[in-house]
Amino acid sequence: MKISLVGVLFLVLSGCAKIAKQPMVDEIVNKSIEVSGGQLYKEKGTSFSFRNKKYLSKVTNGKKILQRITYTDSLKITDVKTNSGFQRFFNDSLLILSDSMANRYANSVNSVHYFARLPFGLNDPAVNRELLGETNLKGKTYYKVKVTFDTEGGGDDFDDVYIYWFNKETFKPDFLAYEFHVDGGGIRFREAFNERYVNGIRFVDYNNYKPKTKDADIYEIDGLFEEKELEMLSKIELAEIEVN
Repeated sequence: MKISLVGVLFLVLSGCAKIAKQPMVDEIVNKSIEVSGGQLYKEKGTSFSFRNKKYLSKVTNGKKILQRITYTDSLKITDVKTNSGFQRFFNDSLLILSDSMANRYANSVNSVHYFARLPFGLNDPAVNRELLGETNLKGKTYYKVKVTFDTEGGGDDFDDVYIYWFNKETFKPDFLAYEFHVDGGGIRFREAFNERYVNGIRFVDYNNYKPKTKDADIYEIDGLFEEKELEMLSKIELAEIEVN
């Protein structure tokens, strides 16, 4: 079979484009982490309040420790998630949990910390990134990046799909969306607002939306937002933020 010189050149250029695509998306994510806090995420502990619960995170000897503290009239419930597992304490007493309940609580703690610390973690080894292109949202240009997770190291919700919109000028993730499968599944779209830096680390609050129809496509969710085809579910607001 004969292949023309033009055809060979096309194949070479196509291959180069595919090779060049991944470093570009890595650069976008790494730049976003840098402008949002960078190394401080690993060096500093953080704490904040969210919906009447206290959340704390720190890294000790290279190990990530995430906590959630809930107070009732006579009880202090402390949830602790580490690299090796999950524990729940009632006051100072360790509570024995089934694996299913421990996983449920651990995922709940991890989820709040995950969104509060974004974009930190998007360059972890278990994270897969793909640049979907560029798009406009509210008059600004964004890099649209798809994020998925490996089965191993990606957590219980490894099959969820995330999309981030990184501002082309600031590299900050001003919007994000995710498609989940637990509890019947669905799609959420978040719009960041109230940006502030606390001791060098960026924090934002979110307007939390969902599509008006069940057949929405996560890859088209930004268009639905522009067309006002999303409905507001809630506001996600952090308070009493400390970094030390």
